[in-house]
Amino acid sequence: MNPFDYERAADAEGAVALVARRPRAAFLAGGTNLVDHMRLGIARPDLLVDVSGLPYDRVEPLPSGGVRIGAGVRNSDLAAAPLVRRRYPVLTAALLAGASGQLRNLATTAGNLMQRTRCPYFQDATTPCNKRDPGSGCSALGGYHRGHAILGASGHCVAVHPSDMAVALAALDAEVRVLGPGGERTIPVTDFHRLPGDEPERDTVLGHGELITAVDLPPLPMAERSAYRKVRDRASFAFALVSVAAAVDVEDGTVRGARIALGGVAHRPWRARRAEEALRGAPAADGAFRAAADAELAAAGPLPGNAFKVPLVRHVLVEVLRGLTAGDRGRPREAP
Repeated sequence: MNPFDYERAADAEGAVALVARRPRAAFLAGGTNLVDHMRLGIARPDLLVDVSGLPYDRVEPLPSGGVRIGAGVRNSDLAAAPLVRRRYPVLTAALLAGASGQLRNLATTAGNLMQRTRCPYFQDATTPCNKRDPGSGCSALGGYHRGHAILGASGHCVAVHPSDMAVALAALDAEVRVLGPGGERTIPVTDFHRLPGDEPERDTVLGHGELITAVDLPPLPMAERSAYRKVRDRASFAFALVSVAAAVDVEDGTVRGARIALGGVAHRPWRARRAEEALRGAPAADGAFRAAADAELAAAGPLPGNAFKVPLVRHVLVEVLRGLTAGDRGRPREAP
């Protein structure tokens, strides 16, 4: 462990100022990802600014009908929040699938979003990794890549984002509220994480010193009919090989709208907009579900060791949509 300074923030503005002044400073909340990487020698901050005591630990309704989630809300509390369970069940399901109970009790909303996109090579300091050491190469391309990206990858990195929560937030059109040296701004969660391109070391669009203060969920009636499905190698805590977050609006057996995001397939949570467009106006039937999956997967570029993910995504997406529309397919909507 490298030596570092520690400061406990009294307020958000002070925390931002402390981190902004030092290029190697970092915010500390639950620490479930950052502290692990410090122990491995991958992260080497010279200052940790503890923001766990800031007043961002509430889940509350917004006047618009949406919900605001404080950056410091623990994953376990968020999963149990009545507002979230009732209006956004896909988010509750994703959180419960994301980690053990012990980790959920410590991990925060902002920390979950800020965890590093990574693969085993990133965490093995003896191997080349462009995320850890830009320009050194990507060991996964010619090595083990079973769990790696099939969409949006580059020749510099094929790692996938590990968060389950972020996949659900992408499907829900959430927005991330940020405070930085230049003031406040709001970022759509679908724009928050980056594809690797030629700068895989940059996971998000945040600038140095910018602090997440909250995540806003919009009013989205179709989210009450939503689900999250995760496929992994073992039933205990493991990252997704493939996951699907979906919400649908069906009337008279026809899909009026859908929100879909995929996990385990790209460097960031993957919003499946081609699949959503293919579903709009289509019958709520397996043929349309498969066509929507194929529309999204047309751009897939799997590696030899993870080509199985393409049919797996198709199967899981069809299963999720089938489950969400089981009571509506071919059945006219009852009059109010």
